[in-house]
Amino acid sequence: MLLQNGVGLEERDFFKELFTEGEIRALAQDVGVSQIFARRSPSLKQLGFADQELTDEKMIELMLQEPKLVRRPLVNLGGKLLVGANLKAVEAALAELS
Repeated sequence: MLLQNGVGLEERDFFKELFTEGEIRALAQDVGVSQIFARRSPSLKQLGFADQELTDEKMIELMLQEPKLVRRPLVNLGGKLLVGANLKAVEAALAELS
């Protein structure tokens, strides 16, 4: 959808090129840590944190430890971070760019 609308893409495999703490904090700045944290990931259960209330600091620590806990995809479109596969949000962000 992005390519069809003339938007260039820069892909990053953050399983190979891990996020730094600064990058996670920067991503979370606009949407909040909890929005980029994959609470339903099986990895959270495997780590023993599935039923626990987690602080932002703990979520950041866990995302640094286990990249599967970062929600995907993360799309920065026109300075706005879109989290997850929400087509309506992508369409709305594309409309704002036009």
